[in-house]
Amino acid sequence: MLDSAMASLGAKVVATTSSDENHPPENIIDGNSKTFWMSTGLFPQEIIIRLAEPTNTSKVTVDSYNVRHLKVETNASQNASNFKFAGEKEFDQTEGHLQSNTITISGTNATHLRFIITSGYDHFVSVHSVNIQI
Repeated sequence: MLDSAMASLGAKVVATTSSDENHPPENIIDGNSKTFWMSTGLFPQEIIIRLAEPTNTSKVTVDSYNVRHLKVETNASQNASNFKFAGEKEFDQTEGHLQSNTITISGTNATHLRFIITSGYDHFVSVHSVNIQI
């Protein structure tokens, strides 16, 4: 099990639908769950992560706050287009601590992963980390 989404391994957040200068998207992959990306309201919200090389992923774990429903899509091309559905999950609401949810996407070869937050428990959500297991 290797965490391929870490910035130190060459992964990059290449797109988000919103950004707050105090909580930038890069915080998602910095390896520190105390830092985070925060949405600026409205849904859906999207995050696209490019991996350093094509990777056969098996699961993704998302640590977040106030996320209600999340879809994961992948693509295997060098550009961030033509995504295919890989999995989704309804998250339980937590009060005062992070949500930690794992979504199985076995056998998915990917260069990009798109995370689509379709709804939240509040207008604003935060994503603290994304871990991709191979």
